[in-house]
Amino acid sequence: MSFPQIQVIVKPRKPLNKNDCLVQISEPLFTSLQLGRKLPLNIKVGHKSLQLTAQLADLDLNTLHIPENILKKFCLPVQSYKFQAIYRSETLTLELGPVIGLLTDFPSNRQDEPHFRSIHAFCEELHQGISETGGFFYVFAYNEFLNNGFYLSNGKWCPFEHPLPDVIYNRIHSRKLEQSKPFKLFRNRLETLSIPLFNERFLSKWEVYNQIFQEKHLFPYLPKTKTYTIEHLHELALECETVFIKPAHGSQGRNIIKLKKEDDGRYTLQSSIASLNDNFYGRYSLEEIHHLIKPILHNRLFIIQQGVELNKYESCSMDFRVLCHKNRNNHWQVTSVVARVAAKDEFVSNIARGGKMLRPLNVLRTSLGHKKAIEVLAHMKELALETASIISISSTGITGELGIDIGVDQEGKLWIIEVNSKPSKNFEDGLGKIRPSAKALIQFCTMLAFDTMIIKED
Repeated sequence: MSFPQIQVIVKPRKPLNKNDCLVQISEPLFTSLQLGRKLPLNIKVGHKSLQLTAQLADLDLNTLHIPENILKKFCLPVQSYKFQAIYRSETLTLELGPVIGLLTDFPSNRQDEPHFRSIHAFCEELHQGISETGGFFYVFAYNEFLNNGFYLSNGKWCPFEHPLPDVIYNRIHSRKLEQSKPFKLFRNRLETLSIPLFNERFLSKWEVYNQIFQEKHLFPYLPKTKTYTIEHLHELALECETVFIKPAHGSQGRNIIKLKKEDDGRYTLQSSIASLNDNFYGRYSLEEIHHLIKPILHNRLFIIQQGVELNKYESCSMDFRVLCHKNRNNHWQVTSVVARVAAKDEFVSNIARGGKMLRPLNVLRTSLGHKKAIEVLAHMKELALETASIISISSTGITGELGIDIGVDQEGKLWIIEVNSKPSKNFEDGLGKIRPSAKALIQFCTMLAFDTMIIKED
C-alpha cells in the first residue's frame, strides 16, 4: 500500500506550559496530506510516536509548529527541520523522516570535536543532502548507541542523545571490529528493535568469487581463482604467466603479492608489502616463494588469482571503479565510473596507494579508439549492474551500495577484479555539490525508512 509523501517544514515554538502538546498545522498541509479534520494526531519521528493535538493555524505552505518540549521528547535538537512526511489515516499517524544514522568507528574524545577519518567530508555531504531533501542525519559509534551521537550544526559536529533511527548505514572501517562479540551483540539489538542496517559487513573476495561463479553467463569475466595452498600455487602459477596472491578479507591494495614467470621458469616477486620488496628480490622457485610468504599468511585465508594483461595508461597499471547504488525504487543504478591509474612502480591502482583518478572514456580512447571505447564503457556499466544484483541477492542482509572493480584487457574484454561493500568516498569530484552517489544513498535510506514503517505497522 502506498501513501503520498511530501516535504514539510517543522519549526519549534516556545511551549505554553511544560505539558504543551499542541501542534499547529497550516491549511495547505492539512489538504496535501489528506489529514481530514480529526484533532487527535499521532506524530512519529524515527521509532518514537507521541499522541498530540492538531490545530489549524495561519502558517506558511506545508509548515507545522511543534513545541520545543515535544522535539526534546523525540530526542531532536531544538531547531527547524525539513522532513519527508506521510499520513496513515487508519492510525491517525503523521510520520516524519527519515531519521538516518551513520555507523562508523572514530577516535573518541569528549573534549574535542570528532573526526570521522576517511569519510568525514562525506558525512558533511550526506548531512547537506538530507537537510535539502528532508530528514535528519547523525553519526554514531556502536558502543555509544542511544547515548551519544553527533549532528552537524553551523559547521560543527555537536554531541547529543540521539533518537532511534529509521535506518542505519554501516561505514565501520574495521573488519576485525565487525567480527567482535560486542559488535555482534549490537547487531542483535538492532534486529530486536527492527532497525534496518544496510551494507552490514565487508565482503570476502572468495565469497564474492563463488557467488559470481554460480552465474554461468558471468564465468568468462572472472579470472581463475583458488584458495591459497602450495598445490594451488603450483597449479595456477604453471598455467598463468602472472598470478596475484591476495588476502580474502583485505582492502585498499594491502598485502597483495604479484608473481611473474620468467624465461628460466623461476619467478620474480613484487608486493604491496614494503618489507617483502625491500628484502626479497631476484628469482625464486615456487617452493622458495611459499617459504618466503608463509609468515605473512598467518593462517589467514588468502586467494590466488590469475593475472590478466590489462590495458595500461602511460605504462601504468589501470582498472575501473564502478559505483552502483540502489535507488528509491530498490533498483540498482550506476552512479559513477572512474579510471584508477596506479602510481609509478606500483602494480595496484588503489587511490590509498598513490593511484590517481581519470575520466574513463578519455583513458579508454587512448588504447581502443573512440567508437570501441564507448561500447566498452556501456558494457562495463551493464556488467557492474549485473554483478551488483547477483551479490545483493546472494549476500545476507540489505545491500544498497557496491564498488565494482573492472579491468579491460588489450582486446577490450572485461574482467571482474573485485567487489567492495564499503567503497571509498574519494572517487568523485563533487566540487561542493551533492554527488550522484550521495543522492542515491539518501533515496535508498528514505525508501527503507518509510517502507519499514509501513511493513511494521500493517
